[in-house]
Amino acid sequence: MIEWKTSKKPVAYDLAVKKMRKRVAAIHNKKSHELIWLLEHPHLFTAGTSAKEEHLLERKLLPVIKSDRGGSFTYHGPGQRIIYIMLDLEKHGKDIRNFVWKLEEWVIKTLSNFGVAGERYNGLVGIWIMPRDNFRTARAYKIASIGLRLRRWVSYYGISINVNPDLEYFKGIVPCGNEGFGVTSLHKEGLKTTLNELDTNLKEEFEKIFGSQ
Repeated sequence: MIEWKTSKKPVAYDLAVKKMRKRVAAIHNKKSHELIWLLEHPHLFTAGTSAKEEHLLERKLLPVIKSDRGGSFTYHGPGQRIIYIMLDLEKHGKDIRNFVWKLEEWVIKTLSNFGVAGERYNGLVGIWIMPRDNFRTARAYKIASIGLRLRRWVSYYGISINVNPDLEYFKGIVPCGNEGFGVTSLHKEGLKTTLNELDTNLKEEFEKIFGSQ
């Protein structure tokens, strides 16, 4: 059984990490169910395990927290749906590459319900919106990021999807270390999607990708 939890108010990053680590240990010890946690964070930058200092462009703009998730710098804030994924890969194939592919596919299928063509791009992690012209020469815009960590084959951290965050904050970093690429959101793409609407579609598409639990 997979439990779904939604936090209505932004959750402090350090508190969320503490709760995730506790839950991951409980899942590994078979004392708790797997969990999908939907939430938002207050405004901050996080630096993943591959973050480079030169990719932090505005050091005084927001608090910066080092994270043990994979990836580089990213921004979190209200209007961005965070999906923390605490799943036991012992039950999901123990294939990390396939697991990441399924997470990407989950986001792609969810976005397609809103008429948004999210795609994988040039081997870069995350989901991208392609320009309508020749995307081989034009710049793509990132709409969702993926950053994970595994502990004893239990995943934590996960996905962020830009619904309607303040995209100006992304100018303070090189997002995910991807120089020369932009960032977008559902609202910037002309939609008025709410977090609740996104959540409903995420739950529906999850079963199609991962199977009913």
